[in-house]
Amino acid sequence: MPRRSAGLPLFLLVTFALSWLAALPVWLADAPIGSPLFTVVGIVLMFTPTFGVLAVWLYGRSRGEPGTSPREWARRTGLTLGERRGRTLGLVATAWLGVPVLTIMAIALSAALGLLSVDLDGLSLFRQSLLRAGQGQAAQPDLTIMALIQGVTVFLIAPLINSIAAFGEEWGWRGWLLPRLMPLGTWRALLASGVIWGAWHAPLTLRGYNYPELGAWAAPMFVIFCVAFGSLLGWLRLRSGSVWPAVVGHGALNASAGLVVLVGDAAASPDLVVAGITGLVGSALIAVLTAALFRLRPVTAPDLVAV
Repeated sequence: MPRRSAGLPLFLLVTFALSWLAALPVWLADAPIGSPLFTVVGIVLMFTPTFGVLAVWLYGRSRGEPGTSPREWARRTGLTLGERRGRTLGLVATAWLGVPVLTIMAIALSAALGLLSVDLDGLSLFRQSLLRAGQGQAAQPDLTIMALIQGVTVFLIAPLINSIAAFGEEWGWRGWLLPRLMPLGTWRALLASGVIWGAWHAPLTLRGYNYPELGAWAAPMFVIFCVAFGSLLGWLRLRSGSVWPAVVGHGALNASAGLVVLVGDAAASPDLVVAGITGLVGSALIAVLTAALFRLRPVTAPDLVAV
C-alpha cells in the first residue's frame, strides 16, 4: 500500500497556526476593526498559506518525494501560465475587470430587491466615511470627483496592487490545496476548500470582520461567501492550469468590495449580511455565475494534483 502523504495535515497545521499567531496582537490589544493594527495583521495573515505551501515543499524535498523539483513544483502549484498562455492571460484580464463588474451587479441587485438604500446624489455614506477617517468636510464637487477617482482606481490600478497580498493566499488555497483535494471530485473539492478558506479567517471574523453587526457569528457567515467565491476562483484555476487568474480575481475583489460605501445612504446603513458582494445577495449571484461557467466551460485537472 502506498504511503499516505503528510502534505495536507502539514499545510493546514502551518497555515492555521501561523494565522492565529499573527492575529494574537489584535486579540491582546482588543484592536477594533479598521484600526491600523487590525489592518496590518489582516495583511500579514494573507501570507500564511504561502508558508504552508513552502512547508509542504520543503518536507517533500527532504524525503525525496517526486514532483518536488522547483520547476515541477511551480507547475503543479500553478505558478506557470499553464499549457495555453493565451487563455490564461485572457482569464487574468477577465478577472481584473469582471470581478468589479460583479461587485457593481451585486450592489444594483441588492438595491433593486430593496435590501440596500443608495444615495447617488449626496454620496452621504462616502462623506461620512471620510469624516470618520479625519479627512474633514468635503465639498460636494470635490466629493464627487473623489468618488469617481476611487471608482476608476478600482478598475485600473487597485486589483494589481491588491494582488500582491492576494498571492499570499491564493498560492495556498487555489494553487496547492484545491488540486490536492480534486480526487474528492470537483464539487466536493470546491466545497471543502471553500470551508477551509472561510474557517482560516476565524482569527479576524470571530471579532466581527466583514459583518460587524454579527459579532462572532461573522465567522460562519463568511464561510458561505468563501465557498461561493472560492468556487469561482477555483474555476479560474482549473480552467487555466494557473494560479494567476485566481490571484487577480481575489485582488480585484479586495479592491472593489468597498464600492458599496461610495453609493450607500448614511441614513440607512447597508446591512452587509444580505447586501453587496460579500452578503447573501452577492454569494447567490456568484454561485449562479459559477454554476453556469462550470456547465458551459467544464474543467478537468487530472495532472494538477500536488504531492
